Amino acid sequence: MAHDYLKSATGGVTVKLVATLLGGVLVLMSFVADWTFPAEVAPGGGQARNIYAGLLAGVGALLLAVPLWYHAAKCLLRGQLHMDELVSLAILAAMAIGAYQTAGVVAFFLLLSTLIETRTALGARAAIEGLMRLTPTKARRQLPDGSEEVVEAHALRPGDVVVVRPGDNIPADGRILEGSSTISEANITGESLPVEKTAGDDVFGGTSNVTGALRIQVTKVGADTTLGRVQDLILEAERTRIPLMRMIDQYASWYTPVTLMLAGVVWFFTRDMEVTIGILVIACPCALILATPTAVVAALSAAARLGIYIKDVSNLEWARKLTAVVLDKTGTLTTGELAVTRLMPAPGVDAADLLRAAASVEQLSRHPVARAITVVAQRARVPLESATEFNETAGKGVAAKVNGQRVLVGRRSWVAEQGVDLGALEDEKYREPEGLSTLFVVRDGRCLGWIGLEDRTRPEARQALDELRQLGLRHLIMVTGDRWSVARRVAKEMGCSDVQAEVLPQDKLALVGALKEKGHTVAVVGDGVNDAPALAAGNLGIAMGAAGSDVAMNSAGVALMSSDLRRLPFLVRLSRETTKVIWQNLIFGITFILVAEIAIIYKLVGPMMAAFLHTLSSAIVVFNSARMVRFGEYLEAHQPAVARRAEPESPTGRVALQPV
Repeated sequence: MAHDYLKSATGGVTVKLVATLLGGVLVLMSFVADWTFPAEVAPGGGQARNIYAGLLAGVGALLLAVPLWYHAAKCLLRGQLHMDELVSLAILAAMAIGAYQTAGVVAFFLLLSTLIETRTALGARAAIEGLMRLTPTKARRQLPDGSEEVVEAHALRPGDVVVVRPGDNIPADGRILEGSSTISEANITGESLPVEKTAGDDVFGGTSNVTGALRIQVTKVGADTTLGRVQDLILEAERTRIPLMRMIDQYASWYTPVTLMLAGVVWFFTRDMEVTIGILVIACPCALILATPTAVVAALSAAARLGIYIKDVSNLEWARKLTAVVLDKTGTLTTGELAVTRLMPAPGVDAADLLRAAASVEQLSRHPVARAITVVAQRARVPLESATEFNETAGKGVAAKVNGQRVLVGRRSWVAEQGVDLGALEDEKYREPEGLSTLFVVRDGRCLGWIGLEDRTRPEARQALDELRQLGLRHLIMVTGDRWSVARRVAKEMGCSDVQAEVLPQDKLALVGALKEKGHTVAVVGDGVNDAPALAAGNLGIAMGAAGSDVAMNSAGVALMSSDLRRLPFLVRLSRETTKVIWQNLIFGITFILVAEIAIIYKLVGPMMAAFLHTLSSAIVVFNSARMVRFGEYLEAHQPAVARRAEPESPTGRVALQPV
């Protein structure tokens, strides 16, 4: 659909451009005719005229003026005022006094300005077209007998198995069944370095397979893929408007009547039609109309290049006003790849039994903690048992029946609420160490011990928070459901101004509300899953590592496809730079109109030159905005040397499976 729209719109611009150039050539030839053929004196001794020049200029002016007259009439019938009314009136006045060359030149340059505006508005659509080209049109689907068939990519369905060879683009979102390779995800995450993927890892449609052959089971196709949702985000951003754009729209309704009144006053006192025509031409606010959308499109392009997708362009306005940032710990300030580093079985309990009981229940959960426990059990080759009646309590723990026995795995406070006696672990030997996240395992009311996990901080996170402080954001608050000891350690490493630990999702929501009541403009940064309510409640919700996450795309206003926190200060800088460029464009546009009108009144500039200067002012605004497209290149130049999947490690670099 986006492809058809863009093709149709681009085709329309091409037709208008050809017609404009044809009319411009006719007007140009009229000047050549003036120089080539002698002028004929009109009957009665009137002013000498060149019939050939007049004919060429008249036809050219008519060809150029008709689209402007048509659009102006259509707007008037709808009760709307647009700049075309001023242009149409100026051209009509010029043709009425026989100044066909003036009418033709004015119409030519004004049409060029209109085409520049139209082409700029297609910028976001062109970005979608570029994204759509990333998805292959064909795919190699594997049949049950092991053979392959080439099918249309849109014919794939979830559950299909496709074969992707080196150099191919991946046709849909999926999970690797067999093989390992290096995948370039730059078009999704903005990370220029490829990522190593192996069996069990998720991959995204439209990304490029660089090295190895892969067998991939399709999980999402078409508009449901990560690339499809990115396209929707760009479309949604294109349809929205920042407050400054809405303010300009409010004043546009009286701009045309005031300009017409000014032109009437000039005509009344000067009786000079050329001056009046020049006033109407130069007052057309092309530069003002282009001032905001060109800057916004350039900003969206700069953000998308780094894997930052903005749902509503008004979020650019919020980003520059931020005074407080609430950051989730797990998956945001830390890698989110938890590693089991300690096993503490209760007296008389075997470590393998402790791990088996916990992993048998956690295998049914998709929480990062559950994944870490399950991975360790697999590596230790501990056989798991089937669990039934599984139940998960958000932020507290999980429960299920294993071999008819009720097993609980969760935080100390939650386990204690269930009436479990933890007295067997009160000895100093069994105490939980500072900075370690612990889960207690209970079977039929008896505590089997606890499992300790650690999560590493992201190497670039401290730098990102330091940059936020340099930008004037002093309130950097870390919130987590983890224990206070762990929270204090991470907050100290990050240099956070405040920390809240052992909080539930509703507590995060209350914290955001309290900050807003104090007058803060709050950004909430999280992984988009457990933090969805808080993300929606903040003035600006930012989902980290949102690639492949439906909840992140839906709950946050900004989706950072990678987990590089340096995108956060970049977003604030981009917002401030966008606002600065918009004001530069607006001030330039207003100043240009005022100065040019004074020059026209004093006859320093004629209607033809006014039309040329008008087009030049539009081009200056476009080029000033285009500077922002490359904003943020420093982030691409300073990427980490390696982009790999983080393996869970203990502080010593090895997973500690031994009980202590």
